[in-house]
Amino acid sequence: MSRTAKIFATVAVAGLAVSACGGNASGGADDSSSGGGTLVIGVDLPLQGASKDASEATVNAMQLYLDQTGSKAGKYKVKLKVYDDSTAAKGAWDDATCAKNAQDHVGNTEEVAVMGTYNSGCAQIIAPVLNQDPTGPMLMVSHANTNPGLTKAWDSGEPEKYFPSGKRSYARVIATDDYQGAAGAQFAAKDLSAKKCYILNDNQTYGQGVGKAFEEEAKKQGIKVLGNQAWDVKQPNYTALFTSIKSTNPDCVYLAGIFDNNGGQLVKDKVKVLGDNSKVKLIAPDGFSGYPEFDGLAQAQGAYITFAGLTATTLREDGGPGAKLLDAYKKKYGADPATSYALYGVEALQVIMQAIEKSDGTRKSITEQVFSGSGISIPADKSIVGKKLDISPKTGDVSVRDISVLQLKDKEEKFLKPWPVS
Repeated sequence: MSRTAKIFATVAVAGLAVSACGGNASGGADDSSSGGGTLVIGVDLPLQGASKDASEATVNAMQLYLDQTGSKAGKYKVKLKVYDDSTAAKGAWDDATCAKNAQDHVGNTEEVAVMGTYNSGCAQIIAPVLNQDPTGPMLMVSHANTNPGLTKAWDSGEPEKYFPSGKRSYARVIATDDYQGAAGAQFAAKDLSAKKCYILNDNQTYGQGVGKAFEEEAKKQGIKVLGNQAWDVKQPNYTALFTSIKSTNPDCVYLAGIFDNNGGQLVKDKVKVLGDNSKVKLIAPDGFSGYPEFDGLAQAQGAYITFAGLTATTLREDGGPGAKLLDAYKKKYGADPATSYALYGVEALQVIMQAIEKSDGTRKSITEQVFSGSGISIPADKSIVGKKLDISPKTGDVSVRDISVLQLKDKEEKFLKPWPVS
């Protein structure tokens, strides 16, 4: 086969090459038959726009973990190749770029698995392409995709349409939005005594999913759902939208979406028309977590945010591998990661590395380690999240389903309480 190199524009993140790039069809290790070689793990994240800080922190944390472990998974040397799935023009993840990255992952000869994506909509594009890789399927493990349909029945044709080969190849280390959306609604009802809530979604996969879950649980909790409406991300302002919402007299607004989609303007106009967040409570899912721009907004102070996992603050207090990595990260970079999802990026990396260690170094074998037998299990004393973590070989979902409730105060997302999920 031809090994002609393709050259693409790159930017630097923690000394790594970052691109939307690839090569040719891949089989696995450079020298797996003689006991070793170097394997590449692709990292697919939005590195431009509002998600830039969170994505860079995730890459940095993963590389720090590799440095600490000698970049070894069994007999194989491991390195990262970072792909940008966003565009400068959009300032967020981009459909066409995700589609291109999918082809490039499959085409890169040394790449054996993918860590990512951050956005569920991008994963929906990439997962079925990796699943049809003739040398695979190729494993994909996400640290942040929360849309339920990627692994279980949710919308029409899900999750089967992401696995056209008939074999599973996608897993994740985070709780899903059927839990997160429900937790947000339970918190609104039980802790905030909300009676009437209006839902705004960003009309994307993630936003629609978490909004649907919030709405269903809110009704069970006795909250009157006044509406579930999409906001137009291209609007210069939302005063007319919130003026129409004001007539319904809500005591709660739930923003089901990502901050990248003009969330700053949305929050400003919510406060301008409906009042501050002590008057009409503002609740958002983790699509608004980890954005310094959001945290710094005067109008965002007092907002509640759910996070589909444990926060860096909690993990540091609990001690263990997560706390040690956080301390090392802070020593190297001068601050904690911009997002708690950075640690889940490391957790996803742990899953991939265990699969590599148990495999023969080929894509097919690596994926089979996750989706056959007992699957992947990481003991609590090794797991970055400090809990025993199992990946179901039937679904690719994780056994640990933590939800944290945060409140934005003094420009910081402060841990408020854990929320039990069932």
